[in-house]
Amino acid sequence: MARAPVYLDYHATTPVDRRVLETMLPFFCDDFGNAASSTHPWGWKARAAVEAARREVAELIGATPREIVFTSGATESNNLAIRGIAGRTPLDRRHLVVSAIEHKSVLEVAHALGREGWRVSVVPVGRDGLIDLHALEMVAAKAAMISVIAANNEIGVIQPLEAIGAIARAAGALLHVDAAQAAGKIPVNVASTPIDLLSLTAHKMYGPKGCGALFIRRKLDLQPMIVGGGHEHGLRAGTLNVPSIVGLGAACALCRAEMAAEGPRLAALRDRLLAGLRAAGGVSVNGSLEHRLPHNLHVSFVDVDGESLLIAIGDIAVSSGSACSSASGQPSHVLTAILGTDPVPSAAVRFGLGRFTTDAEVDYAIEKFTAVVGHLRAQEFSNPSRVSPGA
Repeated sequence: MARAPVYLDYHATTPVDRRVLETMLPFFCDDFGNAASSTHPWGWKARAAVEAARREVAELIGATPREIVFTSGATESNNLAIRGIAGRTPLDRRHLVVSAIEHKSVLEVAHALGREGWRVSVVPVGRDGLIDLHALEMVAAKAAMISVIAANNEIGVIQPLEAIGAIARAAGALLHVDAAQAAGKIPVNVASTPIDLLSLTAHKMYGPKGCGALFIRRKLDLQPMIVGGGHEHGLRAGTLNVPSIVGLGAACALCRAEMAAEGPRLAALRDRLLAGLRAAGGVSVNGSLEHRLPHNLHVSFVDVDGESLLIAIGDIAVSSGSACSSASGQPSHVLTAILGTDPVPSAAVRFGLGRFTTDAEVDYAIEKFTAVVGHLRAQEFSNPSRVSPGA
């Protein structure tokens, strides 16, 4: 039996793999040089480490090192991708297309551009969470960019990037992909898929927080958001965070080496978790189960109050939605998008499994959730103030 507490919120963040940490440590105290210092060994060693990490990031996604720009994370990468292209877009092409289930770091940039006079089209998704390709095709004409999340951060649904890329190419639009949840978990290849810009982050793949990267296809011209120093090909000024960049590179290398084995293992654990939860009844999966990240499970529990559920299972770390939105108290925009006019369930839970999740932890989660859900349902139906549907 697993020892509580149990962490099943790997979509929010992942622990730094100790192998990653070991590669980072020398660059805090011993090899502490500034990668922009070109006149002494400390700077040379830091720069060599940064370029080695750049190669690892590039290899993970099928890019070339020259196409990788380091950032503070996926939020900055998303902003740089969209704002960077927006700043170079002529007036007659100022049209951005996004899906209804994008991360807030994309949706809020889209809303800001809308206030600045851009046309912004929001494409719906089906109940399976997959983008409506016909609707996308209808609005893509004369768009400067289409921005789509590779795998949703709440329901884990994986979008058909090749089909979306083909629509973008036919419309003459650039395709930006937010791959924060996908990179390192499933194969993503910018060489074989028509992707022009791609965002990723270290802390979703067992690397450090505060470090990410943006893939920019060669010859694309972006307007920088941070200027002053000429770092990162002039696209992102500021002293490079060498230890974290080294950690991102190591995390990418580990994911590339272990993804083929790790994905099926986590998918089997996910399916075991779902089967155990379903045994108690009243459980529905949100979004496509087929087109889903192997480590994601997002379910709703019928006849259960969501707040009471999350309080009662306090020794298991899960989420009711994205970590970036959980403090708002508002219904998930992702569930709202896939459910349409149907009410958003109160008790919707995102389980995120990860590299260090064990069979015993999954079994503990099944046992705990089954007991708590059963108890809450019994309370609900024994409450004399509860009005029956036919009353």
